[in-house]
Amino acid sequence: MEINRLEMRNVTKVYGSVTVLEGVNLAVKAGEVHALIGENGAGKSTLLNVLFGITEANAGEVALDGEAVTIKNPLSARKAGIAMIHQELQHVPELSVAQNMFLGRPLTKQKGLFVDKKAQYEKAILILKRLDTSIDPNVPIKTLKVAQQQIVEIGRALLDDAKIIAMDEPTSSLTPTEFERLAELILDLKKMGVSIIYVSHKMDEIFRVCDRATILRDGKQVGVVNIADETEETIVTRMVGRKIDKINHNTFSTGNEILRVENLGRIPVVKPTSFSVSAGEVLGITGLVGAGRTELLRLIAGLDNKTSGKVYIKGHEIKPHNIKSTIRAGIGLVPEDRKKEGIIKERSVAVNMALPSMRQFTQQGLINGKKLKDVAFGVMSNLNLRPLDIERFIGTLSGGNQQKVIIGRWVAANTEVFLFDEPTRGIDIGAKSEIYNLIEKLAREGKAIIVVSSEMPEVMRISDRVLVIKGGKITAQLTGNEITEENIAQYAISSTVN
Repeated sequence: MEINRLEMRNVTKVYGSVTVLEGVNLAVKAGEVHALIGENGAGKSTLLNVLFGITEANAGEVALDGEAVTIKNPLSARKAGIAMIHQELQHVPELSVAQNMFLGRPLTKQKGLFVDKKAQYEKAILILKRLDTSIDPNVPIKTLKVAQQQIVEIGRALLDDAKIIAMDEPTSSLTPTEFERLAELILDLKKMGVSIIYVSHKMDEIFRVCDRATILRDGKQVGVVNIADETEETIVTRMVGRKIDKINHNTFSTGNEILRVENLGRIPVVKPTSFSVSAGEVLGITGLVGAGRTELLRLIAGLDNKTSGKVYIKGHEIKPHNIKSTIRAGIGLVPEDRKKEGIIKERSVAVNMALPSMRQFTQQGLINGKKLKDVAFGVMSNLNLRPLDIERFIGTLSGGNQQKVIIGRWVAANTEVFLFDEPTRGIDIGAKSEIYNLIEKLAREGKAIIVVSSEMPEVMRISDRVLVIKGGKITAQLTGNEITEENIAQYAISSTVN
């Protein structure tokens, strides 16, 4: 009988009166890539935190190669051969690659009095040769691409001869090409006998690299499946406890222009660009990371100063072109990084919703609490916020529900143009479907919508028209049957302009 590399048995974790994990089991074989799947709040991160010694379980045990072990903290986890690569990479930007690899456990000389930089460099070189020979251990880690920084994290794990590496949303900031490099690296680690626990909301990645999956729902294990025997639909149904209806794309464009940009640019990141969006239209904008997609949205929203061009709402130019004027004109941005740019964590749902339109809730400088609560309750009820508690701190909500509050913010402000930057990043599959429904609902109501996304299936699913951008310049405009992954990919790397 084969002994599993890792077994977590009957793990239970309770916070106050809330049970986050209840009798969860996780078994991972040697050299296996094992997915851990579940909606936000299902308990995935808590289970990994128990494994890595960040969180202490109330009950349960961990066994490595059939032997029970006690993991009290991350140091004991590393000594046991367990490593974790967090979604937000753990490094010191100013230090070199080698220094970051040995952070917290430096090689020393002269009885520990001095760091042995030469020895660290030589060992870092040996490790990185197995992963990516283009990475120089002497350069500051901040000069590397995110994908390379992630490889350094994997290198750090291999320094400790890690037998198990947990990867928590490792591709949240990677391009498709960078994911392919990571996928190859994962398969190399698998051949070396390293076990990988892979957490991701992206089903295509899971089917690409994983062998089996443990599925969590509401803190309980609801299944262990062989990936080859499943489809995305069967896994999602197990994960959310219901069948997710597939949305057929509907077009609600009226042809009446709402937004127009003329020669809008910010040299060198955005070349002068012109296009328009009509009422009820969903315009997708896609391209590789760094192509200028986010920068274009920020220009339209008035967050960054333009070097050329004009922005019009219903034929009227926005003057002056700044964030205050664009909000008043009816433009609202749902930012890519909602935690840093979209919410105030320690403020209520109601306050976060009202941020750009607070004037409508104030009289003589005082907030009309009743009006604020009434509007917030109505808007968030309509957007299906769960739980429907408008006085709850927004930081305690899942990513999908935080996104609903940000969308509700612009609904409450009577916004005409919605700018979505990566609207479903870090959001689970069930919540993604809800966000798509909300975008379609806004289009049906006659709003003009622009969606920037790195995920081609997402762009294809929700867009009436797609602009592909490369190097700050629009290289194609696609409509109807032209909106295919092949066309998008071609124009994302091509210099051809349509």
